[in-house]
Amino acid sequence: MARRFSFRVVKAAVAGAVMALPAVPVQAQVLCGGHDDLVAGLAETFEEKRLGYGVGGDVAIFEVFVSASGTWTILMTDVKGQSCILAAGEGWEDTLATAVRHPGG
Repeated sequence: MARRFSFRVVKAAVAGAVMALPAVPVQAQVLCGGHDDLVAGLAETFEEKRLGYGVGGDVAIFEVFVSASGTWTILMTDVKGQSCILAAGEGWEDTLATAVRHPGG
């Protein structure tokens, strides 16, 4: 129970800190740890599952985790295997992928 509570508090703190990005250096915004530990915490505490991922060049993999209740988390894993929660929130909505129209065209 204590682990669940602390993970919720940490995720709430990260979400709040991300809202203040312009005011605080980026390094203060993230929670980092082992990939398996962070993914297990997201699954256990928020019932979040990976929706998808993308590769950021040769630098990192970005994953999006979401739950049926609408919570979401963006996780980045670098080439050394270190993972960090970059952003988290509520109100996730799935949408169909559509082409983006350019203004005037």
